[in-house]
Amino acid sequence: MTETRKKILCIEDDRETAALIEEELTERGYDVSLAYDGAEGFTAIFKIMPDLVLSDINMRTMSGYDVLENLTRISPRFDAMPFIFLTALTDRKNELKGRRLGADDYVTKPVDFDILASIIEARLAKIARSAVWARDVKLNEREIETLTWVARGKTSAEIAEILSLAKRTVDFHIDNARMKLGVATRTQAAIKAVTGKLIEP
Repeated sequence: MTETRKKILCIEDDRETAALIEEELTERGYDVSLAYDGAEGFTAIFKIMPDLVLSDINMRTMSGYDVLENLTRISPRFDAMPFIFLTALTDRKNELKGRRLGADDYVTKPVDFDILASIIEARLAKIARSAVWARDVKLNEREIETLTWVARGKTSAEIAEILSLAKRTVDFHIDNARMKLGVATRTQAAIKAVTGKLIEP
């Protein structure tokens, strides 16, 4: 069976650089899409649903920082998607800002494609490991339901009212989910379940 090519979205306003990245990563077996400014790239993320995003920082309409910040704010389901900044900015202040926003890596231009490829491989391998782990955790329907409400910030009493269950029953399902996920608290269970895409917050 042929393995599905991983989808990479490159958001880069310098068309020559974008073309080089597309050519190089396509040769390495990736399915590469291009966007030439931040706003176009932001829209493309929802349309393409890429496995990984490479984004320049200084762009018209929306900077790379804006793209990542807006994505994080409105779409928690993309939290596990690796986001890598491509930039000519090499000072520490800009790198720290990118990492605070949740960027996974920071690659300076001109791009060393061997380094970029190794970073992409490592990030995608990490996601693949999460998928394998998630497949091995068997949460039942009630555990998924209660944990989803925990992830949305609801207390056991509130969840009990929403689901028309006794609070004790809600706590029972949450505790079962917590033990299956191997964590100490309900909050940790919710975070781990969201990260592993077992629930949609």
